[in-house]
Amino acid sequence: MREEKVRKMVRKGYAEVAKKASCCSSVETSEKIGYSRDELESVPEGADMSLGCGNPVALASLKEGETVIDLGSGGGLDCFLAASRVGAKGKVIGVDMTPEMIDKARENLRKSKRKNMEFRLGEIENLPAADNTADIVISNCVINLSPNKKRVFEEAFRVLKPGGRLMVSDIVLLKELPEELKKSVQAYLGCVAGAMMKDRYLKMVENAGFKDVKVINEKHMPIEVNINDPTAKAIMKKADLTMEKAEKFANQVTSIAVCAAKPK
Repeated sequence: MREEKVRKMVRKGYAEVAKKASCCSSVETSEKIGYSRDELESVPEGADMSLGCGNPVALASLKEGETVIDLGSGGGLDCFLAASRVGAKGKVIGVDMTPEMIDKARENLRKSKRKNMEFRLGEIENLPAADNTADIVISNCVINLSPNKKRVFEEAFRVLKPGGRLMVSDIVLLKELPEELKKSVQAYLGCVAGAMMKDRYLKMVENAGFKDVKVINEKHMPIEVNINDPTAKAIMKKADLTMEKAEKFANQVTSIAVCAAKPK
């Protein structure tokens, strides 16, 4: 697919997710991928849209006064959690390319009355932020949706201050996907068809200029989380996948938490 076609597809798909957000989120799903009940209860209703594959904030070692940029901020869940950790002297900037998601996040921000956050409309391949802005860049199951992941990591590197950190949760492959799933629009929106092989993903982070690239957590997404997801149900129906085939397919996909640093 050409890059712009993929972006339009993803933007349209997540606009629909934003409109239906109230019926799509699940506390149980979010707990299974790494969020605590206390964390989920601390954010405005509607911020958790059950779209992630991990909890990058929990692994980010955020400090008071730091500036955080969240790539693909969605309803703002990770932004709100990060804002609590960096405090009033810190700042959190959420970036999302879907206007409906930005509207949703800003609505959640108004409800929270937080002053140390903002949400910006923009593509993660062309971040609306100046060079050397952030102490840390986080992302949660979004980079694999990008048709130009190389550019995303280069942009993350650009906006980080010297010595800044990268902390992302993402979906990668342990084996190549069947062609029918690679071509599926629903699979792409479910963070599957856009995913790349794990070793290639890590090499791409390194090639962007980062050092100390490490996988600090890796786990298969629980099959019940995948199967209960509306997108996964659509994929199974379209591809005529049985539960047995779905379990075999799930073993080819894994969620990783990757950390790296920009040299000082």
